[in-house]
Amino acid sequence: MTSTFERVRNEDGTALAADVYRHESARAVVLLLHGGGQNRHAWATTARRLHARGYTVVAYDARGHGDSEWDPDGRYDLDRLASDLLSIRRYASDGRPPAVVGASLGGMTVLGTHLVAPADLWGAVVLVDITPRMEFHGARRVVSFMGAHPDGFDTLDAAADVIAQYNRHRARPKNLDGLRKVLQQRDDGRWIWRWDPAFIASNFEFLQGDPATGAKEFGAISDLLIEGARRVRAPTLLIRGVHSDVTSQQSVEEFLEVVPHAEAVDVSGTGHMVAGDDNDAFTSAVADFLDRTLNDSSD
Repeated sequence: MTSTFERVRNEDGTALAADVYRHESARAVVLLLHGGGQNRHAWATTARRLHARGYTVVAYDARGHGDSEWDPDGRYDLDRLASDLLSIRRYASDGRPPAVVGASLGGMTVLGTHLVAPADLWGAVVLVDITPRMEFHGARRVVSFMGAHPDGFDTLDAAADVIAQYNRHRARPKNLDGLRKVLQQRDDGRWIWRWDPAFIASNFEFLQGDPATGAKEFGAISDLLIEGARRVRAPTLLIRGVHSDVTSQQSVEEFLEVVPHAEAVDVSGTGHMVAGDDNDAFTSAVADFLDRTLNDSSD
């Protein structure tokens, strides 16, 4: 099944790009939110497989990412990202609470949305390698990677080398066509990331400076996300990459104390980018959870 490309406008006028996989007799709607620096194409295989299981699936680009418009003020705070998620939810709604799957930044957005909207909007919540209290050094490594090459790369090969250095547990791909989904070529021939550089400057610049100062701001964000997690009521699954440096066993255990009805599963052989490292295991975990919990909630 092929998806349809659609644009959804938030109330502030920002146009969000989405791939929609419609199912005529859908069991439920599933919304997929990518991580920072990624875009909706990261979900392509998972979206097709969930659609084959009977779901209508919507994968969209966060503002400032992929084919979505950049924020006119260069601001990408949780309130704006949450507003975008709620706009997508209204657009895709079939009258039932949809499931929402958020990886990294997408998971932060899901928790942030619980601070500004009722918890009963969601039929199920899946967080992918994100907990309210993330590991500081891992978050710094992610932000450092995203901010390291603002002027891009001479070639796709050069970009592939940098990505391989960052994801050392994953083999460097021989076919680089997939990089055209996360990079775009400027008129001068250089390849640049498909996200607004202001995304880092407006949200996470504190992670690139003095660690002591950054740790204080990082703690404030954690407290905010913990408050969002306390409000989660839908069936919840936390999927963690075993080799992740963004989450840890300790952060998972804390999350399970805050959200006692949640389940957690580790995916062996994966890091922070769980879906990209082992899509088969990841998608199976998501699909099995949704099959079970959404059916239970509709009985």
